[in-house]
Amino acid sequence: MLGIDPGTARLGYGVIDSDFHVTAITYGIVETPSASAMADRLLTLHTAIAGLIVEFAPECVAIEQLFFSRNVTTALAVGQARGVVMLAAAQNGLPVVEYTPAEVKQAVSGYGNADKHQMQAMVRVLLELDELPHPDDAADALAIALCHGQSHMFHDRIALGAE
Repeated sequence: MLGIDPGTARLGYGVIDSDFHVTAITYGIVETPSASAMADRLLTLHTAIAGLIVEFAPECVAIEQLFFSRNVTTALAVGQARGVVMLAAAQNGLPVVEYTPAEVKQAVSGYGNADKHQMQAMVRVLLELDELPHPDDAADALAIALCHGQSHMFHDRIALGAE
């Protein structure tokens, strides 16, 4: 599972394995220089995400839904980053699932209004990490992956019970 916290300046990613025991495989950020042209920044993001998909072969990509804020410029940039991630997933035949920030917070912490520190603490506990995951964008990406992992396991259990 590849979780993505989209952004053009800093895009967070987190790869988890949830086959038997949920573990973090890798996490981090992709940064792009603000002085670069947007097309170049988007190419950098696409190349990095495509590389992660090839290296870790996730079964799907989980991404945070676009949250509309008062800053239209930021929302547009995040939307462009989301598009690049979705393109990389589609090029590799991977499904894309989307979660709202509140859904991620609820799934990971049990509280839809959890703050950043609470979320980082729960990600650390759930993935049995030695320290809080940093930076925030990477921690958010891990939380998004965990959200999907929990949702996916829940749906699998329901499907097994229905048979």
